[in-house]
Amino acid sequence: MTTALNEATNQQENTLHPVTFEVLKNAFATSVDLMSEQILRTCYSFVIYSRDFSSALCDAQGNTVMQGSGDIAVHVGTLHFQCKAVLEQFGDDINPGDVFAINDPYRGGTHMNDVSFIRPIFVGDEIVGYAQNKGHWADIGGNVSGSFDVSATEHFSEGLRITPLRVWRKGEFLHDVAQLLVSNTRAPDQALGDLRAQAGATAVCEREVLRLVEKYGKSTVLQAMQETQDYVQRTVLERIADLPHGEWRTVDYLDEDPAKGEGLVPIHIKMRIDDDGIHYDLSGSSPVVATFLNSGYGTTHSAIYAGTKSFFPDVPLNSGFYAAVTAEIGEEGTVVNAGWPHAVTGFCSGPYEKIMNGIFELWSAIMPERAMACAFNLEYLLVGGHDARSDAHDYFMWYDWMAGGWGGRATKDGSSATSPVFGTGLAVQPVEGQERLNPVLTTSHNIAVDSAGPGKHRGGFGVQKGGTLTDATSTVMSYCCDRGRSVTWGINGGLPSIPHGVWLNRGTDNERYLGATFSNVPIVPGDTFTRPSAGGGGFGDPMERDIEAVLEDVIDGYVSLERARKDYGVVIHEIDAELDQYEVDHAATQEARDDIRHNRQKWLQEAPEQVAQWYLEGKIDVHDAVRQYGVILDWGTAELFPKTTEQYRESMQKRSAVYWNE
Repeated sequence: MTTALNEATNQQENTLHPVTFEVLKNAFATSVDLMSEQILRTCYSFVIYSRDFSSALCDAQGNTVMQGSGDIAVHVGTLHFQCKAVLEQFGDDINPGDVFAINDPYRGGTHMNDVSFIRPIFVGDEIVGYAQNKGHWADIGGNVSGSFDVSATEHFSEGLRITPLRVWRKGEFLHDVAQLLVSNTRAPDQALGDLRAQAGATAVCEREVLRLVEKYGKSTVLQAMQETQDYVQRTVLERIADLPHGEWRTVDYLDEDPAKGEGLVPIHIKMRIDDDGIHYDLSGSSPVVATFLNSGYGTTHSAIYAGTKSFFPDVPLNSGFYAAVTAEIGEEGTVVNAGWPHAVTGFCSGPYEKIMNGIFELWSAIMPERAMACAFNLEYLLVGGHDARSDAHDYFMWYDWMAGGWGGRATKDGSSATSPVFGTGLAVQPVEGQERLNPVLTTSHNIAVDSAGPGKHRGGFGVQKGGTLTDATSTVMSYCCDRGRSVTWGINGGLPSIPHGVWLNRGTDNERYLGATFSNVPIVPGDTFTRPSAGGGGFGDPMERDIEAVLEDVIDGYVSLERARKDYGVVIHEIDAELDQYEVDHAATQEARDDIRHNRQKWLQEAPEQVAQWYLEGKIDVHDAVRQYGVILDWGTAELFPKTTEQYRESMQKRSAVYWNE
């Protein structure tokens, strides 16, 4: 499915005075941003308050006129699909004062936790546009608290699917409809508060658009809506006219399909640039996996738009952009176009960021000055049960995500402890707020040492976070992530980061590695859990990294002495750690770098069984296994994944080893 503006309209000449056009274009952006400000001040959910929401103004046909300037990337490119779904469902039966709800991932939505409210904007008896706010509800029902059931294969296990539904009719609040929605969540009072807050936010946008109509006239505002979309499409086409035309390909992976045993699951991305625009083809990607890490057509398009938009940062985002960027995603039944009723809640940790990072890699070849290696994978840790700190024993959902590292870039290191590419506007939740709302104590939250992928320009560093369950009953834990096996990769010779994954009660007799995706794991008060977010992949050969830059990372406590030697060939001696006094051994450094250059191709050929044995015996660690040998294991048991290792080594050869010189 592709999105295109009306051809006849798209070809018509712009008629507004440039100043009027610019004023209205920016006024549309303001009307959407005011929705965001409203929802921040009125929402009930801590998740939405942490900016897991987006807003948009659409025209009367459902095309996006403007997105919010602080919206998270994952909602980009889905809001117009949902608006059009409402139009298709209700047709002429749309009235002033109506507000509609939708979360249907099979009608262009994201996942069922993301609930949108859409308000038509009338001038007299004519619809001039639609205001929409989408927010992530902390729970939408389903098998597990937080509604993230890794084992789900169909949407019936994931929660309440809301097809286009009227919640206000001609200004009258339909209490029974709203009660039906919120009663299917584990926190109905919170959900009802968010429902009212989101609908109220759309009224703010309506007010602003009507103010513009009163000042400039209806026809002028409608013309500005169309010209704003035309402007974006024209700008993108003008930009690509100066770029190389041709075709580029890459592949990235999900960790596994549980129904098929170990082995990475490929997502193929082909991109073509020509005079007509930017065209993607993902139709060769793998069939759906037997878990919830699949993507619907809306979110796959969103990943394509968001990934491409990263290389056009100054261009506004609306349906004009979608007209210049088209995609073929193939028939239903694949990980990038799952279709009903396949489970898709985990798309965000599954195909979404794989597509975005693959697009980053493709555009790095076209715009080498903006090149960037792979970023860490979005991850959610959910702990849910009954809060025993009060007599009521209410449900609680500790719903946590972390910042992490972005990939090293062509001229500088990657960003550290940054929100995921999935949602660059997403804020890390304040620990103090989490602890007040949930019986979970945060025990650590710090930069993860040695988490950055080594390179001439290293990736950004990830974060390590630990927690302890306190006063709770009937509690389970779930984790939505990936890249425990398809580890965050480097490019142009750069090395990988570290695997994602959760440890339960690490360092005790009850230690257990749970991996990068699991759900419904029972935990009891006193249980501890910890996990890192990966850093970004490295850019360029680590042997070319400035020695002083490695020294500074060691002084800052971001890189250990051991990894400085193993990853960068820089030998550093500690003089006085408390005074940050370290010394580079230049002769030993030259020798170490020569040794690495001479042997690293051989290391990638080492027998995987031998590497697994070394890891089991404690002779090497996870960094050695991934970065030196390209071997993927179960990081808890040391079980070798031979097919996965073969695929991962092939990826390292193409992205890293081919750029190394002895």
